Amino acid sequence: MYILRWQVILDNLSMLLNGLVMGLAIAVASIFIGAMIGLCAAFARTSSNRTLNRVAATYVDVVRNIPLLLIIFFVYFGLPSLSISFLNHIASLILAMAIYSGAYLTEIFRAGILAVSRGHLEAGRSIGLTHWQVVRYVTLPLMFRTVLPSLSNTLISLFKDTSLGSAISVPELTYAGSVLNTNTWRIVETWTAVGALYLGTCYGLAFLLRRVERRFLVWA
Repeated sequence: MYILRWQVILDNLSMLLNGLVMGLAIAVASIFIGAMIGLCAAFARTSSNRTLNRVAATYVDVVRNIPLLLIIFFVYFGLPSLSISFLNHIASLILAMAIYSGAYLTEIFRAGILAVSRGHLEAGRSIGLTHWQVVRYVTLPLMFRTVLPSLSNTLISLFKDTSLGSAISVPELTYAGSVLNTNTWRIVETWTAVGALYLGTCYGLAFLLRRVERRFLVWA
């Protein structure tokens, strides 16, 4: 008969929490880089330049139809085969997740850009703003207000996806759970605790991000 022993979790809680913090840091870094990629690709997708449009569209189509785990393996195992070996396992995971999230954020940002009304753009031009000033002071703020909920959801999704980093030994939460499970063989306690940490963190992130969204809408 299996007897639950929760003391094992308490004795190793610091390892799980360190993995949790690592996962959050990776998710934030990934969405920051991914947002830069997505923003550039979104402007390319809305550009009148057909070449840029096609390149960005190809990037989105290819990445969105490839599993994230495959991208992680390609970056971690494939790039060193091409003599690109300056990335460690953590940097490889961040890059892979940034590429992956960038493809989804491209379409999110593209929708936000297209949602900016022509009247706002013409108003910016009528007061003498240049093209890039219109982008900076009109398009980006209005777009950001529109896409903020989707951006928040993407961050939460990326945090959960950091669990795939355990496949390349990134010391995030799932990897910490695997180590604890292997060392103690307390299967139920380990994965219940890991699941509870994911659940609590995702709910906490959702709560905080919703408050940020409401505050931003008030300021806007």
